[in-house]
Amino acid sequence: MKISPQNGFVLAALVSAVGLASLPAAAAEFQAGKDYTVLDNPETIEGNKIIVREFFWYGCPHCYNLEPFMQKWAKTKPSDVVFLQSPAALNPVWEANARGFYAAQMLGYHDKTHEALFSAIQKDGKKLFDQNSLANWYASQGVDKNKFNSLYNSFAVSTKVGRSKAGAKRYQLTGVPAVVVQGKYVVQGEGAKVPQVVDYLVNKVRDENK
Repeated sequence: MKISPQNGFVLAALVSAVGLASLPAAAAEFQAGKDYTVLDNPETIEGNKIIVREFFWYGCPHCYNLEPFMQKWAKTKPSDVVFLQSPAALNPVWEANARGFYAAQMLGYHDKTHEALFSAIQKDGKKLFDQNSLANWYASQGVDKNKFNSLYNSFAVSTKVGRSKAGAKRYQLTGVPAVVVQGKYVVQGEGAKVPQVVDYLVNKVRDENK
């Protein structure tokens, strides 16, 4: 087949486009305002660590969809990155789950119950949005029910819930899921793209700190 100069130019353009499409997502240039939000009043974070903070609610299907991607990302994150999970407490129902999260965390059951509670609510349709139902569910997972209830409204748990509320307000969050990078960038979404944008922003923070 004979290729004219014009067709050759088109073919070269197509090959170039295919090549660009095949580049790894990590090499992509994500855009502020489209792929992530830049906060007007960023938080000042001291030290050499880069903080990535995920806000979620167990009753949120989008958070449930995002969770496997964030869990996979967390297992291979760079050593200079600290990953924090913050149950959002934007209203009384969400706060109930946040209190349950922190109570279980303080009792050493977070790793066992986190994904299981997501599954119980999202897959099994269980309504676990108040202290009593949460206490019974966590007890079914091996948590001491009396200790759970004693921690649920404790000063320690209330302090953690207060910090979550303050963080959500500072970062101007109106919904979840939301992943905040170094207190200045917010990524929202529920697919594989989210951790890719997070990695991009982590690298961006490193460059900004040089």
